Amino acid sequence: MLPVRDTYEDLIRDFEWQLPDRFNIAKAVCDDWAEREPDRVCLMHYRPDRDPDELTYDALRQKADALANGLSSLGIAPGDRVALLLPQGFEAAISHIAIYKLGAIAVPLALLFGVDALDYRLRSSGAKCMISNASGAAKVAEIADKLDQLSCVVSVDGTPGCEDFSKLLGDFAGRHDTADTGVDDPALMIFTSGTTGPPKGALHAHRVLLGHLPGIQFPHEFLPQPDDLFWTPADWAWAGGLLNVLLPALYFGVPVVSSAAQKFDPETAFRIMEGTGVRNAFIPPTALKMLRTVDRPSERYALKLRTIGSGGESLGKETYEWAKRELGITINEFYGQTECNLVISSCSRIGVTRAGAIGLAVPGHTVAVIDGNGAEVAPGTPGQIAVRRPDPVMFLRYWNNEAATRAKFIGDWMVTGDQGIRHADGYIEFFGRDDDVITSAGYRIGPGEIEDCLTAHPAVALAAAVGKPDPLRTEIVKAYIVLKQDHDPSHALAGEIQDWVKVRLSAHEYPREVEFVDSMPLTTTGKVIRRELRDRAVREARGYG
Repeated sequence: MLPVRDTYEDLIRDFEWQLPDRFNIAKAVCDDWAEREPDRVCLMHYRPDRDPDELTYDALRQKADALANGLSSLGIAPGDRVALLLPQGFEAAISHIAIYKLGAIAVPLALLFGVDALDYRLRSSGAKCMISNASGAAKVAEIADKLDQLSCVVSVDGTPGCEDFSKLLGDFAGRHDTADTGVDDPALMIFTSGTTGPPKGALHAHRVLLGHLPGIQFPHEFLPQPDDLFWTPADWAWAGGLLNVLLPALYFGVPVVSSAAQKFDPETAFRIMEGTGVRNAFIPPTALKMLRTVDRPSERYALKLRTIGSGGESLGKETYEWAKRELGITINEFYGQTECNLVISSCSRIGVTRAGAIGLAVPGHTVAVIDGNGAEVAPGTPGQIAVRRPDPVMFLRYWNNEAATRAKFIGDWMVTGDQGIRHADGYIEFFGRDDDVITSAGYRIGPGEIEDCLTAHPAVALAAAVGKPDPLRTEIVKAYIVLKQDHDPSHALAGEIQDWVKVRLSAHEYPREVEFVDSMPLTTTGKVIRRELRDRAVREARGYG
């Protein structure tokens, strides 16, 4: 855990990792609290028409123990993979903890996945069991004949043909001794989002929770503080929802708010934060940009926010300044990947904040910008963001993919595939993924700055910039734009938007083509899938429409 200090330099000086030999996530986030403060509320589920439902640590342990007993009766043993296809809610938290108690490996999956995506991940992980709801169970029923290793499906809705979640909890009530796992024993497999190639299962050890703690405390300004209360719209199946919020908050004794909503709605988000008294939020940049479309939020909603952390893609100066102006909050941007999360961050409380920059290396992590040979580049020179191993938050390996694991490293540097610039004072600025960078007339252009400028236009709700092949310039910048509700597409508006960027950025960065779209292709983690837009632009350039 981070010591409370007034300067970044003091934090770096006074922090050191102290990892035990034996550690189990379930014990740390549930059992220990249930022994110390059994009646302490740990989970709250938002209800729009009444007070939130609440769950205490003691109730959480009882239910997780019962489910662990029930899963054991179904043949789940240490090392087995158990898939979770659930929305935010008590059942998801109970299921995670039960799996860790067994010494099994949790494989969280997004409820929005279609059957092909589920088929790939369930077969790739070799999941022996899946815990889901009626919707998820129906999807898996379509592909059951392909899933040779999947021996049982547990449904929280009592779906016919599935094991009943509530019945397991009733029939197998009683204590379950939490597995005595080593800190490096596998606990969790999270699939990469698949923005660049097929998704890969990043296998994490129980230490991944400990590795996240300084990366949570830094952007949330020395969490836990009195009355802290955590919420995120991010799916708990994503590292951002699970490891940036749920598990660390439970570890710190900070209650976590869940919501049944699957599709992000900015007005609903403000109502959740107001209705439950949220103090700490992790809100991805795309969701923050959607919050910007709400007029006068601080006047309309009685918010109690203390901190907002954001990561997953570039935040941008416009959104950073909007939050300061409209919410009275300095957003603490942070950076990481499924394989090695929360290694760079801001912390405005001690002055580590800069619009347009991710921040500084979180205490305990060594981060650099390197060239293709693994050598650190000079300050101000673009290169690839990399993290030095060993690192407690770093993944063990890709599941059944040794070649991809080897390719992830240059010597002791874990490469991220993200381009960045490290300034002389240590601040790191995200430039774009290797394959997102646009090459136009000899210039290398990152999409983030263009998108930030585009979304500052009063008519623009969301924007994405990609490179479109061009015989003269190699590529031109093309912008895909979702307009706000009170604006209609037109050639005049496209020209106005182009001029807006040309004047505010530069003549070589403005989008030479603008296309208005109804929606953006997004991953389940809320990131724009630029690959789909690039492929679309390439087809257009080749005359395929």
